[in-house]
Amino acid sequence: MIVVTGGIKGGSGKTTIATHLAIMRAHDNKDVLLVDADDQETSFDFSSLRSSSEDDLRSYTCIKLSGQAVRSEILKLKNKYDDIIVDAGGRDTVNQRAALSVADILIVPFVPRSFDLWTLDTVAAIVEEIRQINPNLKSYAFLNRADSRGYDNSEAKELISEKENIKMYDVIICNRKAFGNAASEGKAVHEVKNADPKAISEIHALYKNVFNH
Repeated sequence: MIVVTGGIKGGSGKTTIATHLAIMRAHDNKDVLLVDADDQETSFDFSSLRSSSEDDLRSYTCIKLSGQAVRSEILKLKNKYDDIIVDAGGRDTVNQRAALSVADILIVPFVPRSFDLWTLDTVAAIVEEIRQINPNLKSYAFLNRADSRGYDNSEAKELISEKENIKMYDVIICNRKAFGNAASEGKAVHEVKNADPKAISEIHALYKNVFNH
């Protein structure tokens, strides 16, 4: 399966989601390719840090691609891997559109704040455009970096559910230090010492939603 983490708003945690999905898939004994299609190259830097760790960590392959090479190289490589996960960054770019043209699923993390939710219509429009060339593309949104409770979460879920071509995962991943702490070690939240069980439960819920299709 080809999964793209994307959207048009930076700071919503796409790289954290992409790297966790790659690691968790590797833990399920899948041969995974992580494509860093974001000009900031954070997924690639994270993966380099991970590969240099002295700990015995599950491995995956990570490459950097940009422009139309995102589409052409993924098409060449898709039969060599069980799954391909693409970190497409937080802008409407050639990279992201090229990835979506060959993707099975787009997942869009939204921070439940007004500025992020205002981008919903634009994301929905992009999905509709891409479906002209990739009619099988499915798109899902979920709340990420959310508060553990509060009105913002329920309001955001209601707004997202109104979009016809973007479905809603019933998943809320909270803004927890555990994710940043794990990233600083090149690890997922379940791989660190004194792991946060709430963070593990939340990211596992997303993982099940994505890969149970």
